[in-house]
Amino acid sequence: MTQEELISFCGINCLECPAYIAKRTDDMELREKTAQAWSGPEFSVKPEQINCDGCITHGKELFVHCNSCNVRICGLEKGVKNCAYCNDFSCETLEGLWDMLKLEDPKERLENIYSNLK
Repeated sequence: MTQEELISFCGINCLECPAYIAKRTDDMELREKTAQAWSGPEFSVKPEQINCDGCITHGKELFVHCNSCNVRICGLEKGVKNCAYCNDFSCETLEGLWDMLKLEDPKERLENIYSNLK
């Protein structure tokens, strides 16, 4: 992982995440745009919820759904840097999150990290 990356448990580069960027830049327009994009029929995201310090941080501000993310909870419990460092990589929980959120880049990122660890 380079200094230009802050890789979450699921493989998202936090430095590219709108919630992370919005908090760093205090960009209300980005918060509003992201809240609209991330809202769905099951839940509504408010612009003030678009703030995050990165899910691998402890005791910092997180995007509301990251607090209950099973992938994050598991990674914290196992004490891994991200899921690529887990003995159970790639598990059903992680695969399920990737499928649900349609995350291809994070999947490829973690697979590359995992293959370089061998």
